[in-house]
Amino acid sequence: MGKKSVLPSLDEVVEKTIKAMEEGKSEIFEIAENSRSEINLIKSKLAAVQKKMQEVIVELDRVERLEKASRVRLLEVSRDIKEYTEEDIRKAYLVASNLQAEVRILRNTEKQLYKERTELERQYKSHEDTVHKAEHLISQVGVALDYLKKSIEGINNQLEEIEARGNLGARIIKAQEEERRRVARDIHDGPAQFMANIVLRAEYCERVLDKDVDLARKELKQLKEMVRDSLRDVRKIIYDLRPMTLDDLGLIPALSRYIEDFMKRTKLQVHFYATKITHRLPNTLEVSIYRVVQEALNNVAKHAQAQNVWIFLNLNENALRLAIRDDGQGFNVSDVINDVEREGYGILGMKERIELLGGEFNIESRLTWGTKITVTVNTYSLGPKG
Repeated sequence: MGKKSVLPSLDEVVEKTIKAMEEGKSEIFEIAENSRSEINLIKSKLAAVQKKMQEVIVELDRVERLEKASRVRLLEVSRDIKEYTEEDIRKAYLVASNLQAEVRILRNTEKQLYKERTELERQYKSHEDTVHKAEHLISQVGVALDYLKKSIEGINNQLEEIEARGNLGARIIKAQEEERRRVARDIHDGPAQFMANIVLRAEYCERVLDKDVDLARKELKQLKEMVRDSLRDVRKIIYDLRPMTLDDLGLIPALSRYIEDFMKRTKLQVHFYATKITHRLPNTLEVSIYRVVQEALNNVAKHAQAQNVWIFLNLNENALRLAIRDDGQGFNVSDVINDVEREGYGILGMKERIELLGGEFNIESRLTWGTKITVTVNTYSLGPKG
């Protein structure tokens, strides 16, 4: 079951949010590009205004000098009216007046050009600020998008894990019920039938005991064999439920015995290498490692089509490490994990067992390469020894 079945609306909301942010990022980028184009246009206008201002300043300087000279001339002709005619005075006045008017025009032009330059510089600064803000905003939106995508990926992984654990819980309950049915069936078909036969044979012995001692002795002998067979079946059922060697002798002897029985039953070659363990491990750790090896070997026998299995068990002061490797056909791990129809505990069950101890469980498998399971559990943080 995919994550969409958990929260079908979450992906839709996130998808719309990311889409809106990406569209916003594109719009901000477009604004920045428009502002850059405006900046280039304003630069051209500023250059033209600056050139024109230089021309006006040069011209104004020239005209002001002429205007100053005309005023001096006008003053001269006005003082000496005997030497200059009325026409000379009129001409001097007209020249001075025209030059004064030209100076005023040039100064107004200079003033307008100054205002235009100031406005262009303001627009330039405004667009430049827009570009800087847009670039900063694009960067922030990019960071936010990356963070959001990574966060959503993490949330999706957590949701998938929660869903997987929920499915695991249902499968565990189902597996427990299947196990109970199997045990009930084994007891019904085995020891229970034997017990019923034992009762019938015992009653028959009672009837023939006084009539035919030899026949009674023969029946009792068969009865004894039936009791032995029944006891053997009961012990097998008990061992499957909880191997006594695990409680009595510890992890390594229990695994060694199980592996030996497994090789006889399946004809697979299992190569078991373990460091010497001089003390008992926590009970929960021993049981979990035993069940992981048991489940892994059962999976190899059922699905791997392997010839060899290598098991390495290493214990140091702080951690126990387990590695199980086979030379089988391999498989796609994600397909198997996501297949909710698979029966039993499987990979998720092994992973759950180890993670409940605070350990790490990893599995890698490739077609034609085989499968490798690695387990690491810190032993110093676990509870009392078994």
